[in-house]
Amino acid sequence: MNNDDEPVFKKSAWGTNRYYYNPNNPIGLFLIFASVALVIVMMVMMENRAGPFAPPSTPTWSPPAYDESWTFSPRPQQPSSAPSAQP
Repeated sequence: MNNDDEPVFKKSAWGTNRYYYNPNNPIGLFLIFASVALVIVMMVMMENRAGPFAPPSTPTWSPPAYDESWTFSPRPQQPSSAPSAQP
């Protein structure tokens, strides 16, 4: 089975300018299998969130620390301005 004279890519017969892998050429057949295997591996990696699809291990941004801490302090008592009853 010597199909080395077959082109790797064939022009689509649908009248468009697209090409497809030729399964009659050994390299074209390899490219078909490699493309399918690559898609399957990428889908599994996306499903498992692995590789480039893994979430970051540490957050990339965090709000800056606030240096001054606010504590509640009640208002001081104002002296009463009621007149005293001393004669």
